[in-house]
Amino acid sequence: MSRITGKNALITGGASGIGKCMGNILLEKGLQTLIIWDLDQQALDNTSAAFREKGYRVVTCCVNIMDLTAVTSAAVSLEKENIHIDILINNAGIVAGKYFTEHSHEDIDRTMSINTSALMHLARIFLPAMISTGSGHIVNIASAAGLVSNPKMSVYVASKWAVIGWSDSLRLEMEKLKTGVKVTTVTPYYINTGMFAGVKSPVIPILEPETVSKRIIRGIEKNKVFVRTPRIVYFLPFIKGILPRRWFDVVVGKWMGVYKTMEGFSGRK
Repeated sequence: MSRITGKNALITGGASGIGKCMGNILLEKGLQTLIIWDLDQQALDNTSAAFREKGYRVVTCCVNIMDLTAVTSAAVSLEKENIHIDILINNAGIVAGKYFTEHSHEDIDRTMSINTSALMHLARIFLPAMISTGSGHIVNIASAAGLVSNPKMSVYVASKWAVIGWSDSLRLEMEKLKTGVKVTTVTPYYINTGMFAGVKSPVIPILEPETVSKRIIRGIEKNKVFVRTPRIVYFLPFIKGILPRRWFDVVVGKWMGVYKTMEGFSGRK
């Protein structure tokens, strides 16, 4: 079990949604320092103020994780303050919610950069210190969309498929090299945070952020390889493996209605 008490955790996109929820749970479990990186300065101020009122130690930085120079600078600032990152939660992400032909080239690059490349760069920055101490935990928030193709999500799906493949490969490398660093990959269904506003899911319930956050933190404590929620997501690789593709489309896409979930998508305003 990974110990949380006395540790320092960095959460990207940690000023709202499940990032904020996870931060609160970690602090309640005895986290020494919560570091929040987010692009929304107002949300950063509100969240940090709420946590500090409870007596918690919170360090915030308004940083665009697409900007490697800014990310590196923010990491150096933490080092100067002698803050070692024990738990890195790569949580920040975006979704465009368009058909592929409606995406601009900028949409594609931005989605892949924030949802995929940034996670790799952050891990690359903080891994050496973790390895040197023989401990640490990297949590990569992917998505059930990384397991199932879906209309109006093609670029988002691509970014999350990439995260799942990279994250679990990183886990294997850390284990093979006996670094002591743990890696957990998280693949949740739609979460009710506003990011997927307008989505309708007739069979599988949309998840509440508090529930998902508790399961992720429990996954950290138990060194889970994957945290998949709801539990039906655990069966997706098996279902995909045994069903012919067209039958999978019928069962998951038509009968369960997954392929129609994004039809009313409006997203966060």
